[in-house]
Amino acid sequence: MKSDMTRRNFLKTAVAGVAGVAAMQMMSPFSASEAKAESAAQVIDGKARFSGVHNVRSVTDDLVYIGVSERRIELFENVYPIPRGVSYNSYLLLDEKTVLMDTVDRCASGQFMENLDYALNGRDLDYLVVQHMEPDHCATIPDVIARYPGVKIVCSKLAMDMMKQFFDMDVSSITQVVAEGDTLSTGRHTLAFVEAPMVHWPEVLMTYDTADGMLFSADAFGTFGALNGNLFADEVNFETEWLPDARRYYTNIVGKYGPQVQAVLQKAATLDIRMICPLHGPVWRDNFGWILDKYTRWSTYTPEDDAVAVFYGSIYGGTENAANLLASRLSQGGLRNVVVYDVSKTHVSELIAEAFRCSHLVFASVTYNMGLFTPMKNFMNDLIDHNLQNRSVALVENGSWSPVAGRVMGEMIARMPDMRTIGKTVTLLSSTNAESMEQLHALADEIALDMSGDPAPAQETSASASATAWRCTVCGYIYEGEALPDGYVCPLCGVGVDKFERVV
Repeated sequence: MKSDMTRRNFLKTAVAGVAGVAAMQMMSPFSASEAKAESAAQVIDGKARFSGVHNVRSVTDDLVYIGVSERRIELFENVYPIPRGVSYNSYLLLDEKTVLMDTVDRCASGQFMENLDYALNGRDLDYLVVQHMEPDHCATIPDVIARYPGVKIVCSKLAMDMMKQFFDMDVSSITQVVAEGDTLSTGRHTLAFVEAPMVHWPEVLMTYDTADGMLFSADAFGTFGALNGNLFADEVNFETEWLPDARRYYTNIVGKYGPQVQAVLQKAATLDIRMICPLHGPVWRDNFGWILDKYTRWSTYTPEDDAVAVFYGSIYGGTENAANLLASRLSQGGLRNVVVYDVSKTHVSELIAEAFRCSHLVFASVTYNMGLFTPMKNFMNDLIDHNLQNRSVALVENGSWSPVAGRVMGEMIARMPDMRTIGKTVTLLSSTNAESMEQLHALADEIALDMSGDPAPAQETSASASATAWRCTVCGYIYEGEALPDGYVCPLCGVGVDKFERVV
């Protein structure tokens, strides 16, 4: 296409266009300060950006929410499914000094910078408080420093050191290191810093605004789920629409660190908290007792509900049928809060959340490779890693020739503190028969009795039982007894006693 438009003419035309836009803005009903903010949003680091796409909301008269909701990513931390998305929360305090509370994930940086520029309305940024150095909250720090070179970073010593790991820059000259009890005056507001190590990283700070009673709580009190226009928890039906994701977020992200969460909750109890501003999910300004009770239960590993969760691992349906039969018997006995999960199909984050919620857990698994079915083994290892404890547990095992799943599960449960085993392990040989059906009914009745508050004496886990057994190292067959008989051969594969090993 032939054109007389030279590079110089193009630049002249572009400059004239920008001037024309500026003139139109002067004639518009917007104020001069608003026009300045819009103009500032158009150029960041010398590069033109779109303007007019800001999305901010007032939290108080001088605190603005400038976070971003993300619905396109499928996995949080590349692990946890988030079908409802997630929000990356950031807050801007507009006092005599301006203070930014954390940034956002790299995927949300464009919207975030638009929000920040608009909310500042032409003002400079004085402080950036970094409470948590996980990349979903710190990734945009270099962009903020580049856009506002006069900003001072406020963070813990460990957070400052971590910045050198995440970014190729030394921020020590522009950093004010703070620790427990330190304060920062910004005018009307005084910010007091609260150390929250291992909730859920070691460098974490929380920030308490003494003027308005606002607690900027880092990842604590957060939840999965994008904000749908509603900023405050009292603007949504949190208990029915948000609680499952809040529980799943806590138990999977922070669940391992219950004692550390308890330490922070004890600090928070000394503060006059009137608002909680987390880094994910809605802001709390009401009904603090309800959410604090949830956190107290989760962090002390106290069951949230008197409920039974039946987790089964099945290959051809025999163990699945036993799990359903047990659940039916529990329901017939009057229990209403019973749930059943296939560990092969349900994401482990859901399973962990339910294990934290329920008071009574049933693990039913087929034997696999002379051990435990892989999805069940992975799930129970995750429970150990997340520090689950203080539950009542029952076991069901299956095996076509040498069932050992119950013993393995018992050994794993023994690694979890304060776990009580109810009844005897029910053993299936391939499928349920009259005998195993009777055992399942008896186990269901014992669970119901235990939940009624009149429990039968708890049994020891198989890991701590005194019985001795011998396992064939070739096929896995188990012979129960103190000693193998002379001349004994494995009834399955025919090997002699030299191929057996002692198990307890």
